[in-house]
Amino acid sequence: MKDEPLIIAIDGPSGSGKSSTSRGVARKLGLAYLDTGAMYRAAAWLVAERTLDDPAAVIDAIATTPMDIALDPAAFAISVDGTDVTEAIREPRISASVSKVSTIQAVRDILIARQRELIAGADGGIVVEGRDITTVVAPDAQVRVLLVADPAARIARRQAELGGRADHAQVTDQVIRRDADDSTVAAFTEAAPGVTVVDSTHLTLDQVIDRICGMAPVDR
Repeated sequence: MKDEPLIIAIDGPSGSGKSSTSRGVARKLGLAYLDTGAMYRAAAWLVAERTLDDPAAVIDAIATTPMDIALDPAAFAISVDGTDVTEAIREPRISASVSKVSTIQAVRDILIARQRELIAGADGGIVVEGRDITTVVAPDAQVRVLLVADPAARIARRQAELGGRADHAQVTDQVIRRDADDSTVAAFTEAAPGVTVVDSTHLTLDQVIDRICGMAPVDR
């Protein structure tokens, strides 16, 4: 329907360009933007701050602690229990531990429910990025994309993004191991039926953004 808010779902492995692409698409089309990976990172930050090891305690903390998200693609921000963690969740220590939290199915269930609430509340439409958006969180999105790139390109991009905060070995571990860990609970290595694969390896960011924007309904 023409009046139905546009939902664009973008999945992909680490370093495929999901975040930059999704923000760019959201800005170009005037949509809200949700980085679901940031939610898992924020959950990992909470677990690290409270030094939680017991799975039951981890689940309870994530279920009961407020997590506030600003959906502006030009100023995405996330806070946990009133603390702005937008920058802190990008630290290597969080990258190294996020899979320990994101692979707990009960944690995923809690955050998926929150993600669906945020999507439903974005009346003007939204671009959502993650690993299971096209298959679990928003399988009925009008535009569904699996964004991929070869491993060397993904590692190089993530290393550039971190600006020297992690060495090559650490970045490789973050990209390759995390993909392997998360693939046990989310299907993002193969496109589901109806999902369009976009390989960003040899494309510029603007080219990827334009390609995905071109998939949006023409009445936008």
